[in-house]
Amino acid sequence: MLGPDLAELYGVAGKALTQAVHRNRRRFPADFMFRLTQREQRNLRSQIVTSSWGGSRYLPLAFTEQGVAMLSSVLKSARAVKVNIAIMRAFIRIRALADGHAELTRRINEMEKRYDGDFEALYRAIKRL
Repeated sequence: MLGPDLAELYGVAGKALTQAVHRNRRRFPADFMFRLTQREQRNLRSQIVTSSWGGSRYLPLAFTEQGVAMLSSVLKSARAVKVNIAIMRAFIRIRALADGHAELTRRINEMEKRYDGDFEALYRAIKRL
């Protein structure tokens, strides 16, 4: 999730979120948070069409699931706690959906393997006729 979006959800200014993160930099290693590159930002803006960041001079921060969880330790308002719980629940639902999709893909692949042999025998029989 992007820093500006998280700041909006948490009801804090983007600058306040960024300052809280920078004051607690050791809590946000590279696998928890990173800054988008200019190319990533351009691509993102072309996808969104308009900027929701208000023309910030800095490239936005992007937070992984672990980074979002860590934000709850640096943003301590009641709203931040509630929002963080909601975001964690959303991540859990997304993971469950992805797992369900993976199971469906696995089942389709199994069916293809099982029935490809049957269809191959059918094709051979048709060719003989």
